[in-house]
Parts: sequence; structure tokens; C-alpha cells
Amino acid sequence: MEMQIYLPLILVVFAAIITLGYVFVLFRRVSRIAVNDKRVGDISKHIHDGAMTFLIREYKLIIPFVLGIGIVLTVLGFIPALEGAEGIGWKSAICFVIGSLFSAAAGWIGMSIATKANARTALKARDDGMSGALNTAFSGGAVLGLSVVGFGLLGLAGITLVAYLITGDIKAPIQILTGYSLGCSMIALFARVGGGIYTKAADVGADLVGKLEAGIPEDDPRNPATIADNVGDNVGDVAGMGSDLTESYVGSILSALTMVLLSPDLLALNSTNPSLFFKYLLFPVLLCGIGAIASIISVIIVRAKKWADPHKALNIATYIATGIVIAASITLSLAYVGNWKLMICVIAGLLAGVGIGFIAELYTSDAFSSVKRIAKESTTGHGTNIISGIGVGMKSTWLTIACLGAVIAISYFFGGEYGIALAAVGMLSTVGVTVSVDAYGPIADNAGGIAEMAELPHEVRGITDKLDSVGNTTAAIGKGFCIGSATLTSLSFIISFVKAAGVTISLDDPKVLIGMLVGAMLPYLFSALTIGSVGRAANKMVDEVRSQYEAHPEILEGKMAPDYNKCIDISTKASLREMIVPGIIVLVSPIVAGFVLGASGLGGLLIGGLVSAIMLAVFMANAGGAWDNAKKYIESGKFGGKGSDAHKAAITGDTVGDPFKDTAGPAMDILIKLMSVISLVIVPILSTDGFKCLWDLIVSLF
Repeated sequence: MEMQIYLPLILVVFAAIITLGYVFVLFRRVSRIAVNDKRVGDISKHIHDGAMTFLIREYKLIIPFVLGIGIVLTVLGFIPALEGAEGIGWKSAICFVIGSLFSAAAGWIGMSIATKANARTALKARDDGMSGALNTAFSGGAVLGLSVVGFGLLGLAGITLVAYLITGDIKAPIQILTGYSLGCSMIALFARVGGGIYTKAADVGADLVGKLEAGIPEDDPRNPATIADNVGDNVGDVAGMGSDLTESYVGSILSALTMVLLSPDLLALNSTNPSLFFKYLLFPVLLCGIGAIASIISVIIVRAKKWADPHKALNIATYIATGIVIAASITLSLAYVGNWKLMICVIAGLLAGVGIGFIAELYTSDAFSSVKRIAKESTTGHGTNIISGIGVGMKSTWLTIACLGAVIAISYFFGGEYGIALAAVGMLSTVGVTVSVDAYGPIADNAGGIAEMAELPHEVRGITDKLDSVGNTTAAIGKGFCIGSATLTSLSFIISFVKAAGVTISLDDPKVLIGMLVGAMLPYLFSALTIGSVGRAANKMVDEVRSQYEAHPEILEGKMAPDYNKCIDISTKASLREMIVPGIIVLVSPIVAGFVLGASGLGGLLIGGLVSAIMLAVFMANAGGAWDNAKKYIESGKFGGKGSDAHKAAITGDTVGDPFKDTAGPAMDILIKLMSVISLVIVPILSTDGFKCLWDLIVSLF
């Protein structure tokens, strides 16, 4: 019987180790590509140093939060009334720290290689054309994608294996894994928010002065903010996304494991048919282990061929991994668990992920009418550009929600509450490739900036612009995956919370109604704070760029290099300062709601927050992506091209959309999942009587 648990976990740990081993291989291959142009090397070093400096300072700021929460989890474990509670105690605290370290490591490694791959992509575009540039950029992105899978799976399966070896109780590791997920979420929140503020402050500042006022091209070396802008692409879209997706990946698996322990029908199998119970429990872990290997195979196949069409190459990478996971889900469902319904839930999640990705492409790619319409309406001014973009973002929600509603209905019909969790696992089982495709985008964007600043041949910028245009669409698709998986994972966590708390969420309960209203408000408050942070930081950036031009007119004449470091410092300080308040709000809100409104009120808050956050996330991600590609569509020569009135209006739309799609929008999925995980951790403390739970906790301490 024990081997039925040991063997699958050992295989998954082995798959995680293989994945991280291939990460090392890719890292070395990209790093060994020679940088044979001194100017390219110098610019790349500026970007690398700025990015690593920011990340070191950010992690130093986060460490006290990690240690503080670890101490709180440990202390709570010594309270007699909370003995055996899920996610509390010194074991959970250790898992929390491990989760924080692994989430941070995924972001760190991904950004380290991204700041090396950017220069090498530009040079490969010069020397080997499209195929060489695509191969290098995709390899750099794959380092991040496979790091997310490797670290996430290694921590989850490793902790489960070690805890079971020590305790002999399969329930014990699942309980302390809540701490591991909380650690991943903690780093993801600050990394995503801090990185998002950094990148968009620099981007907005660079666009408003450089493009609109000075009339110089994007990434022109005469723009003092251009290095900070390129640094921001890495700290926000690579390091931040790496931590974000690690948290999403771990959370989806944990939600399935938790659902098995809280489902009466499945838990009953532990007594009547232990072997089948263990198979249900390990099914999602095994599936993700196969998904990790599928991602490696997909990356190897794509790298082995020369591609002229980057969009086709990236799509094929996704299709290969998806096909392997579908085959694995069928095999595991029929031959391992003996329940064909499970594969329906997994496949529904996979197809929903592809569907949400296509919907994002439909509204954000210039191959379709929405982006072209925004570009056309830019010809009549800045206001019509903004109106059109907001309309596209809002309209995009209905198809996305229809897709999510369909997968929830199908997975619940075939698998119940466990089926919903499996759909989330299915959607993220190919995350290794999804993130690889997504992370390739900022590398290509940086490569274009370096080509511009280093004055490489014009055809090099043509190649990198094509890579970047595809990257904008893949970024929107990646955000769609995040939103979809966050919805399903959070829904599973909320169901788990309601079951663990033993409460009924009823509209007859005023505490539930109050909780729903507060929960629906929180994503708006959070978005307002993060978008406002970008605005304040961008103002400082604009002032700095203007002051450099006024003090040294020779900068615009190309006779003097601007001071890039001052702009880097502005973004760094602003993002680190501004990320604290939004982060604290997310951490504190469910705790305050639980103590004041009780378990039922907290359940209402989670439901209101989930519904509100989904809509905002889809709206902001797709509106921002559409504005961005409308600008690029005009820059390709449509409606007057660069420098035209339509182009200036499109730049305004892109400026508004930047914090939408890269700061506030991506943080929505972290917000709802983190609040759900925190609620699961504190559920033993809560009662249905609001303030009574706080009094009971104080009494238990004495």
C-alpha cells in the first residue's frame, strides 16, 4: 500500500529534477552565445545590472514580511485551541518559507537569463535572421517557464513525500502544504505589484516625453528613461510573472488535494478503499509531473527546427504539450483511477485555457477587427481612442465568462467539486510551455530596444518588431490563462473554506451581504492604488526626462549621453515604496473580515472579490493589449504611420493601457487566490458570530 504513495511521488520529484536540469542546460546554452558587439554588450549590462539591483532591493524588503508571517504561523501552532489546524504551526511555517524561496528563485533565474538573452536575440537577428532570434528568445523564455514548473512541483511533491515518510499519514502533508502555497502567493503579490509599478512608470515616462514631446522613436538612446523601460520589462513581465505563475501552479494542485480531503464521498474511500483514495489524491500530482515532461519535449522539438513564422512556432509548442497532457489524462483516468469522468474535467480545463487564449487574441491581435477599429478611431483624436479601447476591453468579458461558465458546468457535472479543481489543474498542466511562450515576449521587446540603441542594421529591428508584435499577443494569452486558472482555483478554495468552516452562504444573512459588497470593492481599491502608484512614479519620470533635456539640449542632438541611472533609481524607489500598502490590504482584509463578520461574512467577501476581480482582470488585460497593438498597427504604416495624429492618439491609449495590462490587471488573480488561501489558514480561529471569534482567541491565549 505504501508503495502506491511513494512511487508516484518519487516519479514526480524525479520529473521536477529533470525539468530543473534542463533549465540549467538552456541557461548555459543561451549564456554561451557570444556577444561580439561592444555597444550591445554595454547596453545589455546596464539593463542586467539595473534589473538585478531592483530584485535584490525588493527581496530585502520582502524578507521581514516572510519572517514575520512565519513567526505568526509558528506561534499560532502552540495555541491549544488551534492544535491540528490546517496551515498553522512550525511545520507550516517551514513550508511557507520554502514556498517563498522557490517562488523567488523562479523569478530570479528567469530574469537572470532574460537579461542575457535580450542582447543575444538582437545579435542572432543580425547574424542568423528570424530563426536564430526566435530560437534564442524562446530558449530564454523556456528557462522561466520550466523553472516555474520545476520549483513548484519539486516543493509540492517533495514536501508531501517527506511529510508522509515521517508521519505515515497522507492527510498531514496536505495540511501543511497550505503554508507552502501561502509562501508562493506572498512573493507573487509583491513581485507582481512591485515589478508592475516599476515597468509601467518607466514605460509611461519614456513614451510621454520621448515619443509625444520630443518626437523620437521608441527605445531611442537619447531618451533617458529607455534603459529603465527595458529594465522594467524584465522585473515586471519576467521576474514578477515567474513568481505569479509559480503561485498559480501550486495553488491549482493544492486546491485539488484539499478538495479530496473535504469531499465526503472521496474521503470515505480512505476507509472503504484506501488504494482508490490515494489514486484520487495523487492523480493531479501525477498529471502535472507528466505535464512537466511534456513541456520539455515541446521546447526541445521547437528548438530543433528553424522557423520563419514565430506565431506558428509558438502555437505548435502549445499544441504539442496540450496533446501529450490530453493523452496522459485519458491514460491515468482509465488505467490508474478507473474513472473516465476525470479526463473530461481535465480536458475541459485544457480546452478552456486554449479558448480563453484565443478570446484574448481575438480582442488584442491586429489580425482581427477590434484592434483595427481602435486604430481607425485614433484618427479622430485621443478621446475616441480611449473610448474605443475601453469598449473593447469591456466587451471581451462576455466571451471569457461564457467560456469559464461552460468549463465550470462541465467539470462539476462529471466530477463534482473535485472536477472543478481538476479543470484548474488541467488548465495549468502545460504551464511550462505557456510561460515559455509568454516570457519570450519581453525578451524580444528588449532585443528591439537594444537594436535601436546600438544602431544595428534596420532589418534587425524589423525582425525584433515582428517578434515583439507576436509577443504582445502571447502576453495577452498568458494573462488569459492566469485569469482562467485563478477563477477555477479560487472557486475550489472558496468551496473548501465553506466546507471547513461549516457555514452556509445565504443571502438572508446580512453578514454575507456586507462581505460580498466589501469583497467586490477590494479589487477596485487595489487597482486604484496600483494605477495611482504608476501615475505618481511616471510623473517623477517625466519631470526627470524633461529636466535633462532642458539642462542639456545636446542630448537630443546625440552629442551627449543622458543619465540613465537617475531614471532607473526613480522607478526602483517608487515601486518599492508604493507596493507596500496594496500588499498589506490584501493580507489584512480577509483576517479583519473573518474577525468582524465571522466565517459566513468572510465567505461572502471571497465570493464578491472573485466575481469583481475576474471582470476587472479580463477588462484591463484585453483593453491594455488592444491599445498596445493598435499603436503598433499604426506604426506599421496604417492611418498615417509614425508621427501622425493617429499615432499620437494611439500612444495616449497605450499609456493608459500600460498599468491596466501590466500592473493592476495581472495582480487580480493573485489577490483572489491569496485571500482564499489566507481564509483557509485562519478558518479554525473563526466562528459564525463575528467578534466572538476574536474574544475566544484572546481567552485561549490565557
